[in-house]
Amino acid sequence: MQQTTHWINGEHLSEASSLPVSNPSTGETIREVADGNAETVARAVAAAEAAFPAWHDTPPAKRAQVMYRFKQLLEEHSERLVQLVSEEHGKTVEDAMGELKRGIENVEYACGVPELLKGEYSHNTGPGIDAWSNFQPLGVVAGITPFNFPAMVPLWMYPMAIACGNTFILKPSEKDPTAALAVAELLAEAGLPNGVMNVVQGGRETVEALLDTPAVKAVSFVGSTPIAEAIYSRGSAAGKRVQALGGAKNHAIVLPDADIDNAANTLMGAAYGSAGERCMAISVAVCVGDDAADRLIAAMQPKIAELKIGPGTEKGLDMGALVTAEHRDKVLGYIEDGVAAGAKLVADGRNLKVAGHEDGFFVGGCLFDQVTPEMRIYQEEIFGPVLCVVRVDSLDEAIALTNAHEYGNGTCLFTRDGEAARRFADQIEVGMVGINVPLPVPVAYHSFGGWKRSLFGDLHAYGPDAVRFYTRRKAISQRWPSSFETSHAEFSFPS
Repeated sequence: MQQTTHWINGEHLSEASSLPVSNPSTGETIREVADGNAETVARAVAAAEAAFPAWHDTPPAKRAQVMYRFKQLLEEHSERLVQLVSEEHGKTVEDAMGELKRGIENVEYACGVPELLKGEYSHNTGPGIDAWSNFQPLGVVAGITPFNFPAMVPLWMYPMAIACGNTFILKPSEKDPTAALAVAELLAEAGLPNGVMNVVQGGRETVEALLDTPAVKAVSFVGSTPIAEAIYSRGSAAGKRVQALGGAKNHAIVLPDADIDNAANTLMGAAYGSAGERCMAISVAVCVGDDAADRLIAAMQPKIAELKIGPGTEKGLDMGALVTAEHRDKVLGYIEDGVAAGAKLVADGRNLKVAGHEDGFFVGGCLFDQVTPEMRIYQEEIFGPVLCVVRVDSLDEAIALTNAHEYGNGTCLFTRDGEAARRFADQIEVGMVGINVPLPVPVAYHSFGGWKRSLFGDLHAYGPDAVRFYTRRKAISQRWPSSFETSHAEFSFPS
């Protein structure tokens, strides 16, 4: 069976041990992925360290030229990459294409790195003294990425890291690793020198080796909150710069004056797109007043029943399979738990069967009403096609409910009231906020990140924060000998 390999120093490297990679739409193992270890990571680190001095000294404009060519190659090979994503993840090809396009936006932003790396300059800060600052790369940096965006999330990380002059080691998810490898190959085709970009496959041992290796100066991670917190703690203890993006429980607040039809349409995509396997998926609709809740549920129920669900590689579908059988079973367990806790399951997708794909990992759209904050389906991230409706009496109660949750990744408000929207945007304790926009994912020239237990670290992903994360500022003060000379030693602090 074909093995998805490592990519180290410009070469494919296989491994004696491997892990299975399944097609979620069929349940079949379609390939294997190399299962790396500490030795594998050591080889990648050695390659990245060897490549760093020359890449550090490469002018930013020349680094940007590689990114320009890389962007063109991504667009030329987009159909193949999208098929790989859909085949291994299960999401629809249309959703995978949207993912790839958002990743390409980050490559476009990295093309502007000569401007982004410009420092500051001050003339005559003292007699004959000039001062300036610049941004210098860290060295070898790493990214550990999740299964739900196998193309996009890696592109959040390494284009800017590499454009800033670092060398990079990517550890993609072992559940759907092949697209990330294919994209790295295109980067080499774009002219990136060997060793600047490396891909190591595997599971926990590979991750731990990256976190423990002193040569790796920074780690960027996206995944669940327990793992994000563990990676942040372990990496920081090892002296690394770490940004670790965790989980979410994103609330959509629906006011009585909202356009309910618009809210229902947009919530369908926000809750059930990619089968809910998005950290920005809306998983809770907080309806202010029973009338708003009743109208929203009535509008959504027929739409849920009409969802087109099937193998993601086929076009024209709304939703594909969940990524693995284990994850499907976990989602089903949450649904059972919600029913047992007394929530009302008004749309039940548990018994969905797709003709010809009976062994696929499918769950249909589910909608709960009468959900309360003490229920597990409200408190925890389900990461599946499940939307919970919570009823409250006021906007203030909705804001307090959202702010009390441990996660603070994304949220949105549906309303026609500008005053309410302004108050919501000011008072909500969440990192990414939408007003009548249910998936407020920032564009590439802003930065992505939540608050509270949705982000560990001080800097967000991509955008301007990425430049700061992958560089360190150096401040220089300079004076050349001239007719002005200090005639005696001075021991007071210079001013």
